[in-house]
Amino acid sequence: MKSCLVFLFCLLTLSVSAQSSIDVDKEFAFAAKQYERMLQTHPDTTKFPQSTNPDGSIRNMKSDWWCSGFFGGSLWYIYERTKAPAWKDAAHKWTMAVAKEQYNTGTHDLGFMLYCPFGNGYRLTKNQAYKPIMLTGAKSLATRFDPKVGVIKSWNKFQTYNYPVIIDNMMNLEFLFWAANESGNKELRNVAITHADNTLKNHFRPDYSSYHVICYNPDGTVAAKKTHQGYADESAWARGQAWGMYGYTVMYRETKDKKYLEQARHIADFFLNHPNLPADKIPYWDFNAPNIPNEERDASAGAIAASALLELATYGGPSAKTYYQSAVKMLESLASPAYKANLGENNNFILKHSVGHKPGKSEIDTPLIYADYYFLEGLLRYDALRKKAAFKS
Repeated sequence: MKSCLVFLFCLLTLSVSAQSSIDVDKEFAFAAKQYERMLQTHPDTTKFPQSTNPDGSIRNMKSDWWCSGFFGGSLWYIYERTKAPAWKDAAHKWTMAVAKEQYNTGTHDLGFMLYCPFGNGYRLTKNQAYKPIMLTGAKSLATRFDPKVGVIKSWNKFQTYNYPVIIDNMMNLEFLFWAANESGNKELRNVAITHADNTLKNHFRPDYSSYHVICYNPDGTVAAKKTHQGYADESAWARGQAWGMYGYTVMYRETKDKKYLEQARHIADFFLNHPNLPADKIPYWDFNAPNIPNEERDASAGAIAASALLELATYGGPSAKTYYQSAVKMLESLASPAYKANLGENNNFILKHSVGHKPGKSEIDTPLIYADYYFLEGLLRYDALRKKAAFKS
């Protein structure tokens, strides 16, 4: 059965890849040229490239910002593609720049901050110096889990609520699984599963769209269902839907529990079948934003969704071909002049037109470092699947 699924998936990838306009080598060559410039403008590893300010200048953040790991992670992806030692050196430098965050117990974002750079670095180089940093970081993350509530606390406070949990938190569970596997600490695995189960129960509407923020009472009951970065409490914030899709795809990979696979598929179907998803499949920043089609697109949501869909497609099912084709379309759109910057422009970020926090009037229609990261990840996944299909044929 497994070999049959692999064969069928290879056939569907071949049928699509023959029509694809994505040149992965070309995209990484461009990314390398942009990021060479980024490195030249960032000699100080305490200033992490994040976005563009309203006046057009580069927006940099410190290592305790939730996005600090994406630049190093992107450098590792460029090294993975090019194998050039200079990229390995740059990736190591920017990875070690966030090492001190391993002790940070004030954030739930340590998966982004540590696993994106250190995890990719360890995967590619097996540098033993990276392992204890990640294990310490995973323990720091786990301190934010209260067994009475059953979820990892995201922020320390949101409005009047003391235990807010955001859908983004699903993205940090992969880090806990890695640490559990490497250390033998089963409690870290249990934390990840319990968090995912309670998020599945409380974060989703009947149509499988997700709330952004669920606020919990001390006994684990739900106090409120809110948004922070979306248009409204009951709207479907686009990046949140992508985080959920990606997170539950990872949950299935790590546990092989079919309920997570079904959840990921339902989220993907909501995303791809939504009447407000544009033809190029790069969503508006919120599926329910009031002025569609005159609303900003979110390239970051498209990049995250594309990467998630490529993995989700490999698990078969009647919609596998649709997931794959949709992911390819997203990557094609992102690689087009509509979303990809010109060389030397866009403060040397790769992608344009993302939205960070429109209600907060922050990072609206700008580049975002994590949009670049998931775009590069998606390109690598696409290329690996395409080559696998060609080999099997």
